[in-house]
Amino acid sequence: MQEQLKKYPVRIQIPVAWGDMDAAAHVNNTVYLKWGETARIAYFEAAGIDIGFKSAAGPILAWQDCKYIFPMTFPDTAVVGIRCTEIQSDRLFFEAAMFTEKHGRIAAINKFCIVPYDFQKLVKVEIPEAWLRGIEGLEGGEIKSSGI
Repeated sequence: MQEQLKKYPVRIQIPVAWGDMDAAAHVNNTVYLKWGETARIAYFEAAGIDIGFKSAAGPILAWQDCKYIFPMTFPDTAVVGIRCTEIQSDRLFFEAAMFTEKHGRIAAINKFCIVPYDFQKLVKVEIPEAWLRGIEGLEGGEIKSSGI
């Protein structure tokens, strides 16, 4: 698990709550999406991407999916690593890997696309240069780029 986590520049830990489980006695599928969202916000903050709707562009979720690999249960801690996997001129692609600390293995992979959006004009925009600099600072310039 620790070796796999090295691929992700931003990592967070989230305790599994009793209420995260469903009738099947494992963490509900929607909880993994919430963990992905929490990791996304941590990444944006680390990259200096404004999430407070004060800038000309803010990040908006355009698409996501999740592959469930191993069922987590309470008590446990989710260790979530997140990285940017591709940059296009008007969108970013990310991957968040969720690991079970208790079992030391991957539990789910959440992939998603973020679009920079002008909330005043209600249109998507090109990726701001400040976002690119922040992401490159985190990722070390190892991201597939197309169309920029």
